[in-house]
Amino acid sequence: MYRNVSSINIATILRKPPSAFANIRGNDTYPQIMGTVKFYQLPNGVLVAAEVDGLPTSTGYCQMPIFAIHIHEGDNCRGDEVDPFRNVGMHYNPYDCPHPYHAGDMPPLFGANGKAFLAFLTARFTVDEIIGKTVIIHDSPDDFMTQPAGNAGNKIACGTIKASGRGF
Repeated sequence: MYRNVSSINIATILRKPPSAFANIRGNDTYPQIMGTVKFYQLPNGVLVAAEVDGLPTSTGYCQMPIFAIHIHEGDNCRGDEVDPFRNVGMHYNPYDCPHPYHAGDMPPLFGANGKAFLAFLTARFTVDEIIGKTVIIHDSPDDFMTQPAGNAGNKIACGTIKASGRGF
């Protein structure tokens, strides 16, 4: 067991099985998107690591794509023709905080030729609290101001968070 976050080696943690994970898949417009978001419960918080491939790309250095990524309150990635991930509901927000202080608000994914990797530590939730929720990737960056959800654009990929049963 790790005593505190300042004394741990992040690379060592990322080599271990996560406490929970979400397999991310794109919608019908972006079927090539796939990836995994892993959640590692630590004593001081949750280490979140997202690795995604097949993201939309753009031309020009100053137009590198940025994507919002959030945990949503819904328990599945189903929807309809208008919103293929309608069932995900709103951002996970158990304390009724304004945006960007929802428990499910996360830092953005920065696209690099269709790929993205993100790792961060948060104390906004525990792994047990988010199992069964969903992770959504949006086609635009979160502006971290607009209520209620940051004007992040269309939902382009989704995955349901599942316990791995093998955490440390």
